[in-house]
Amino acid sequence: MAHTIVFGNEKGGSGKTTAAIHVAVALARDSKRVGILDLDVRQRSLSRHLENRAEWAKRAAADIPIPFVLPIDRAGSSSNEVQAFASALTDAGRQFDFVIVDTPGADTALSRAAHAAADTLVTPLNDSFLDFDLLARIDPATFEIKGPSVYSDLVWECRKRRLMARKPALDWVVMRNRISSTEARNKKRLATAINTLAQRIGFRVTPGFGDRVIFRELFPMGLTMLDLPQPGLGISMSMSHVAARQEVRDLVRALKLPEQKAAAISAAV
Repeated sequence: MAHTIVFGNEKGGSGKTTAAIHVAVALARDSKRVGILDLDVRQRSLSRHLENRAEWAKRAAADIPIPFVLPIDRAGSSSNEVQAFASALTDAGRQFDFVIVDTPGADTALSRAAHAAADTLVTPLNDSFLDFDLLARIDPATFEIKGPSVYSDLVWECRKRRLMARKPALDWVVMRNRISSTEARNKKRLATAINTLAQRIGFRVTPGFGDRVIFRELFPMGLTMLDLPQPGLGISMSMSHVAARQEVRDLVRALKLPEQKAAAISAAV
């Protein structure tokens, strides 16, 4: 069965889709069969990225791998959507090595179903206490953790559902996005809070992506940092591009995906 990687966070703008497309392409470049389930029915950013990618490949005659977007029947009630998702995931498990699931920035029945189905859950988190508030409540005077918040509670419920279904434990990875390069007091306080919470409720912490325009400027072509350079694109590799590519490599390694399915991933990227 495919290994399911879910990118989830109830807050929009955290970088879920950017992380999802880069991980998907990294695996596809390693000759893995990668299926995509885009549950963000309104924005469809991940689906649009891959549609742009197919267009670019055709127009530029570029030999680039394109993960397969799996359709989901969204007709009817939310319970019907959940059932359709479960059916699509089961079918995908027989066809692919990995299934990448991008969730909406909201608490929906479909998003909860995806979280419960995750083998690996990746939660991108902008480096601010505003975003951290979804994970835990902080004492404003001491900055000590008062208790888990809404998103942590959601993941805890999903973990219990997996255990009740006798599935392997969920591997939860929190990736810190847009980390400031300066050693600010707020940055240190946030790092302490995240590491403390990680030990308390059980997730792994990894650095994510910097706040780089280059991650966003490739969307119209459907490309990623791993596809550069591309003939005719007009983008020359700079130190910023090299650093961004290294961030992608570091993230893929940090996920610690099943060895038998990703043995050559570091060489591929």
